[in-house]
Amino acid sequence: MSTYVTCSTILRANHGLVNGVTAGCYTAVMSRSPACSNEEFRRFVDQYRARCLWFLREDYYPQTPAEREEVLRQIAQHGDRAAFLRVAQFRTWLSQSSSATSASS
Repeated sequence: MSTYVTCSTILRANHGLVNGVTAGCYTAVMSRSPACSNEEFRRFVDQYRARCLWFLREDYYPQTPAEREEVLRQIAQHGDRAAFLRVAQFRTWLSQSSSATSASS
């Protein structure tokens, strides 16, 4: 039997917010999330291509940070709740990647 914990349950347990988001809820979502990688990003694009990216070529994968952000914006805007949450994870991953690149130069 699996246990499902809602954000409201965590809010009642933690009684705290971080940047307007329940800290426990954010932690729960992030700790259960699959890791982000270039391969995961490509699979994510393929998963939402028909629903959110129908206007792009089938073999198109964004390369630059601006192209990736546009694809993520389209998926967040036209996808489901799961897509919206995964977009947030990819944005965090991409910002860490770009920060690491900036710091090393």
